[in-house]
Amino acid sequence: MFRRTFWFTAGAAAGVWATTKVNRKLKQLTPESLAAQAANKAIEAGHRLKDFALDVRDGMAEREAELDEALGLKDHPELPGPRRIAAIESSPKHSKNPTYVERSTYSYNRNEDH
Repeated sequence: MFRRTFWFTAGAAAGVWATTKVNRKLKQLTPESLAAQAANKAIEAGHRLKDFALDVRDGMAEREAELDEALGLKDHPELPGPRRIAAIESSPKHSKNPTYVERSTYSYNRNEDH
């Protein structure tokens, strides 16, 4: 009698365990769950890429400092700025508010398709 009760209980427990396991797996395979998992993986990949980019930027700054020291550029911190900007700013043609000639073929909108 105890033997049959034991095996009946063991079978019922195994059935409940298997049913629970299958239901969990089916919930993981729903479209919503798969989309959430993909979004989480994409976010993780984005964080890893950001960390990599920050590491590269730190390495670049460190290497630039090494090169500045090796080339002696640290001795002259007041190096001149880019010449193009100075040339544009001193140009009499250059103004803060550009005017456009009416009926010209020039368009200020660079995104036009024609």
